[in-house]
Amino acid sequence: MLTADELQAIEEKFDPELRFRTWLRPVAILCGAVLFLLSCYHYYTAGFGIPQATVHRGVHMAATVFLVFMSFSAFGRHEPDRGPLAILGIPAIDWAMGIAGAVASLYVPWIYDQLAFRVGNPSQTDVIMGTILIVVLLEAVRRSMGWPLPVIAILFMAYAYFGQSMPGILVHPGASWANIVNHLYLTSQGIYGTALGVIATYVFHFVLFGVMATRIGLGQLFIDVASAAAGRYAGGPAKVSVLSSALLGSISGSSIANTVTTGALTIPAMIRVGYQRHFAAAVEAAASTGGQITPPVMGAVAFLMIEYLGLPLTTILTAALVPAFMHFFGVLVQVHLEAKRLGLRGLHPSELPNAWKVLKAGWLTVVPLLILIAVLLSGRTPFAAAFWSITACIVVLIIQEIRARGLTDGLRATAHGVYEGFALGARQSLSVTAAAALVGVVIGVVTLTGVGFKIAYMVTSIAAGWAQSVSGWLAFLPIEIMGVDTLTLLFTLILTAVVCILMGCGIPTTANYIIMVAVAAPVLGLLNVEPIVAHFFVFYYGVLADVTPPVAMAAYAGAGIAGANAFKAGNTAFRLSMGKALVPFVFVFQPALLLVTQDFTWANFALAFGGAVLGIYALSAAITGWLFAPLNMLERLLLAFAAMLLVAPDLTATLIGMVIVAPVALRQLMANRRAAAA
Repeated sequence: MLTADELQAIEEKFDPELRFRTWLRPVAILCGAVLFLLSCYHYYTAGFGIPQATVHRGVHMAATVFLVFMSFSAFGRHEPDRGPLAILGIPAIDWAMGIAGAVASLYVPWIYDQLAFRVGNPSQTDVIMGTILIVVLLEAVRRSMGWPLPVIAILFMAYAYFGQSMPGILVHPGASWANIVNHLYLTSQGIYGTALGVIATYVFHFVLFGVMATRIGLGQLFIDVASAAAGRYAGGPAKVSVLSSALLGSISGSSIANTVTTGALTIPAMIRVGYQRHFAAAVEAAASTGGQITPPVMGAVAFLMIEYLGLPLTTILTAALVPAFMHFFGVLVQVHLEAKRLGLRGLHPSELPNAWKVLKAGWLTVVPLLILIAVLLSGRTPFAAAFWSITACIVVLIIQEIRARGLTDGLRATAHGVYEGFALGARQSLSVTAAAALVGVVIGVVTLTGVGFKIAYMVTSIAAGWAQSVSGWLAFLPIEIMGVDTLTLLFTLILTAVVCILMGCGIPTTANYIIMVAVAAPVLGLLNVEPIVAHFFVFYYGVLADVTPPVAMAAYAGAGIAGANAFKAGNTAFRLSMGKALVPFVFVFQPALLLVTQDFTWANFALAFGGAVLGIYALSAAITGWLFAPLNMLERLLLAFAAMLLVAPDLTATLIGMVIVAPVALRQLMANRRAAAA
């Protein structure tokens, strides 16, 4: 069993967003205090009320920007700077940018009462402060997450500035730099918009809860329960990986954190029973990406959906249940088929924990999660749920430490544990906060120029042209499987999915979701796709980007633990994710799968659910090359084609898919029996 500190060390080793520079003691004391106080501020506001929105967001961003420049060096150096221009091991330019960014962040809250007279007519000071903050955010995100998102933000600002020079439908009157800064800095449509507000109001609290829940041992309990439940079956450690990632995903919204936390235990076990190193890393990565779509936390996106869709959190979480199940089912099927193909064993009972003993020893750690769910279901605010669940974590920590150390030493250890947990929770939020603020720049340009609807028109026009062509090719068939309208939607979804995956290769899921909602959701809206369905579609494919080469960060983290080739692990993780890649198409064509859509009926749900399960299984078998026995190439092609038909919106197509699968499955069963008899 790994301690909380050991798990933290593993996360920092393999997660690039947690690779902080080493501080000298004075800076460590200063930044540690700021981190702890930032968490205390959010813990207090969650329980006793959040101040005016712009003030709240400005305070959160000011502390974050300063800490980013203290935590991340310009060129990836981790050791203190000993140069002549360094102050306490930090380059002077980092101090300057961190302080300037904090001041610029607090400037808008400071002049908030005057904004009604300033918006649209910014003063020179407004423009200077806005320019400083934009430049600082570009550099902060570059340091903490890399180049892709800053480059995207720069391109969008260039588009706003040079609008008159754009080609065709993309042309617009253009805007001066003062007008761009005014819109991005002084209005709620830019940096201080919804994205930053959700991070500061909801996400920070749930990141802090996840850290505290892991510190009291809830993550380890999930891993032990998963081991006891699934470890004895064929390829057991891989199934443990999938199940434990599903459980851990309920408190962690980070693919990489999930990968390294569970992978530290499951990847070595997978290698021990016979899985290749790159496959073990890929299994863990593919399963761990599901944490972002697993209720009740779902990373940041559930809370963003609250703001964008105007729906209660319980509705969002209900809609996420089946997509989350399909995600883990898709990985589990491929893991099972791969284990059967390779003839891998499960773990011996002596290698497994006893489920009863695990639950008896660790039941107390589940209480905070139960409190979180109960408060959410009661209809209270998400941050109230976070407040009471974090409080429960602290109470559990007190009980654990007093039991282990006695009253005096236990209280001292609890204080240290709370300080460490609060500081780590704040550190883990730095990158996502900086990214959310910079995404506000992209969203601000979209609202300033209206480019989102222009892109929507272009995409639907291209898809309609393709649909007309394919419809002509399919005219010779005796029955119509898909009409022109259905084909138009299908090609639009394919184009949208490709863009989501490409965007997600370079930027985090939350940022990808926010941008794609602004750009791609209008595309689906033009084709009468329900808003909640459109949002889940772009979200699901953004999550898949974490295991899509060439920048499959979750797979690369798993490869680091496994000692495997990173690119090979990424390719394999992408293959393992292909079974569930059908799911978003299912809930667009058959929205009943999300449970809360307008046309939901149990009959529609049963058809959609059954088709999705069979389609995932058929496609997984085709990819793996195994069902009950080895598949030949013709059978694999037939199963892949059947999988497409099984998720189609038409009952006739679904029945044809089942007719194709039946003889292949029958032949496989007979081959399996012959092999067993021999």
